[in-house]
Amino acid sequence: MKGLYWLSDAEWARIEPLLPRGRRGARRVDDRRIISGIVHMLRCGARWRDCPPAYGPYTTVYNRFNRWSRQGVWHALFEALTGHSGIYGSVAIDSTYIKAHRSAAGGKGGPSARPSGARAAAGPANSTD
Repeated sequence: MKGLYWLSDAEWARIEPLLPRGRRGARRVDDRRIISGIVHMLRCGARWRDCPPAYGPYTTVYNRFNRWSRQGVWHALFEALTGHSGIYGSVAIDSTYIKAHRSAAGGKGGPSARPSGARAAAGPANSTD
C-alpha cells in the first residue's frame, strides 16, 4: 500500500458536498476510495488497467472518471480544492510540443514536373498527327 494516494480528511470535507447524489442503479462504491484512485492514476500517468486493487476495480475507477468528466463534475471539484477553475481565456502553444507528420510541409514526391498553363499552350502539341 506504500506509494498510494489517499484524500486527506480536509480535502474530503471540501469536495464531499459537491458530489452527485441520487443516482439510480447498483449501490455505489465508496466515493472517497474511487476519487483517490483517480487522482493516483492521473498523477502517475499509468494505464487505467494498471490501477492498484486497493482503489477498487479499475473499470469502476475509469468509468467514474469518464462519466464525471462528461457531466462537468471535475471542474467544480478542482475549483473547491484549488480556488481556481483551471480554465483560462487564452493559451499559447509552443510548436516544439506538437508533432507533425514528415510530409506535413508539402505533398509527397517533391515539386510537380507539369508546366504551367501558359507554357503548355505555347509549347508544341502533345499529339502526333
